Amino acid sequence: MKKNDKQRIVDELHTAWSESTVGIVAQYRGLTVSEMGTLRRQLREAGVSLQVVKNTLARRAATDTGFKAAEELFTGPVAIAYGSEPVGMAKAISDFAKAHKALEVRGGVLDGKLIDVQGITALASLPSREVLLAKMLGSMQSPISGFVRTLSEVPASFVRTLAAVRDQKEAA
Repeated sequence: MKKNDKQRIVDELHTAWSESTVGIVAQYRGLTVSEMGTLRRQLREAGVSLQVVKNTLARRAATDTGFKAAEELFTGPVAIAYGSEPVGMAKAISDFAKAHKALEVRGGVLDGKLIDVQGITALASLPSREVLLAKMLGSMQSPISGFVRTLSEVPASFVRTLAAVRDQKEAA
């Protein structure tokens, strides 16, 4: 590989990793080309990029990024997934790793801090961003809707009282 090509790869990775908040490093030894294609497709659907790159180039690209913390994981044949959606990435890689034992998750980085395999598993078990937002919105609406029900109960109670008085007078 020419020096210019190596520098271009390092620059591209450095730019992408500077914009990413999460990355997962996995050893892919034993996966077929079609299985790697399937993994890339599933990750792309989750908004995640996957890169197989020489470890020396990965170490150079990690300089001055949050991926510097994951430098110790760059040994042997590794694939590096990166993006900005931690839960979606962790779920996609964990699901693929369960189905394909050849993919071994080694660790990752989240907001510049090294996380281990258990941390990635914990991320994968979290509900998706959309579910969390829906739960948060529901909890924010709950006090407001309760307040509105309380306020509307006062006039409704008054109307029921008037109706009871009316029914009482009609009966008498």
